[in-house]
Amino acid sequence: MDDVLQRFQASAPVDISGLAKAMGVNVWESDVLPGDVSGQILLDPLNGGSEGYSILVRSTDSYVRRRFTVAHELGHFVLHRTSIGSLFSEDNLYRSGLPNQLEIEANRYAANVLMPVRLVRQHIEAYGPDVAKLAQAFEVSEAAMKIRLEGLFLRPNPGKSRAVGSVLSEF
Repeated sequence: MDDVLQRFQASAPVDISGLAKAMGVNVWESDVLPGDVSGQILLDPLNGGSEGYSILVRSTDSYVRRRFTVAHELGHFVLHRTSIGSLFSEDNLYRSGLPNQLEIEANRYAANVLMPVRLVRQHIEAYGPDVAKLAQAFEVSEAAMKIRLEGLFLRPNPGKSRAVGSVLSEF
């Protein structure tokens, strides 16, 4: 599965729907998800991809939110697949009832998929550390990019004085 992921991370933005399909998961937009649920992954032998799973994303969410949701649900597929259909009610993973650690892991996976370190570093070296421009290039929200940069120590947290250039050399 790593070789499939690497193929899709050759350039930004990552084709997240193509990656899902290559991993054997179909992606569907839905207008029937509850208001507090952006997405879910479920066992779907009838309409699922070659692995028998589908991801539903709320059709009314913004484009960048839907992209992150697909990546997040792929995180559950890759990291927590054995729990889909056994630990969670009605054979799906709903955001509202999951243990925090599983959500953190899926969010981290999504960030790693959509904003791989190598590509983020290349874009910063080529175009600078502008969060808005980086978010646009990677087709993620500015909030997601800011969190990613802070998590990679590429963007100093308030009160810290590390420059982006000095941190880049650590990668």
